[in-house]
Amino acid sequence: MFAQCQNRKSYFSTGGRGHRPDAPFLFFLHGSGQSHLSWVLQSRYFAYQGFNILAPDFPGHGLSEGAPLASIQEMADWVIALMDAQNIEKAVIIGHSQGGLVALELAARYPERTEKLVIIASALAIPVNDYLVSAAQDKQPAAIKMMTGWGHGEAGHFYDNTQPGFSHLGFGRALMAGNDTTSLYTDLQACNHYDKGAEAASRLDLPVLIILAAADKMTPVKKGRELAAAIKNSQLVEIAGAGHMLPSESPDEVNAALLPFLGAPE
Repeated sequence: MFAQCQNRKSYFSTGGRGHRPDAPFLFFLHGSGQSHLSWVLQSRYFAYQGFNILAPDFPGHGLSEGAPLASIQEMADWVIALMDAQNIEKAVIIGHSQGGLVALELAARYPERTEKLVIIASALAIPVNDYLVSAAQDKQPAAIKMMTGWGHGEAGHFYDNTQPGFSHLGFGRALMAGNDTTSLYTDLQACNHYDKGAEAASRLDLPVLIILAAADKMTPVKKGRELAAAIKNSQLVEIAGAGHMLPSESPDEVNAALLPFLGAPE
């Protein structure tokens, strides 16, 4: 669906089902250089579990218009603006990688708008490899190839994987190539410059689930454990053998971790 948000035409997926009165909302926030397609195996599944789904494309990504947003704080404000545009008072916020930083910042600054928080394959901070940042600016195809290669676990590099016959690397490259050409560089710089994670984590007072990939090369699992330790009463799930692109690479395991935490809609 399309909506106007901060004077931009913005897109969000509903998981293939219209929103229902009184059903709880789940917001799925994608990572650097990604789009709503990162969440296709979560958005559809949970839409048919009775939830209202919004998996938006941030500006400059996927089908959303406008220039990419330059900071994690701006992205958090944009999500709140989208909630306002859709008359959504409160939602469960679920973020992957960069989206995890956005979710963390949003929950700390807008606790009255956040029902629960889920952070996937993320950390208190996500410093980015200098070579990858440089390639994202000047050699984007090479940067995309690096990210899809580093972003998947060993099994994700073969057709015999968690989704047999499906190429995770091919899907990742096609997804990233569909964004504004400046989006990946802008996203990686936003991650590099975000230094408020520890402060945000200390302010949280709500149910939090952390899902980590044990074979994550982009956001090492030890950094995710530090995030979990910084948030009081957080729950931690680690998925063995999985790489950074958890939602698409290990969708069954991610959905199985999410379902009991979210609970059944009333």
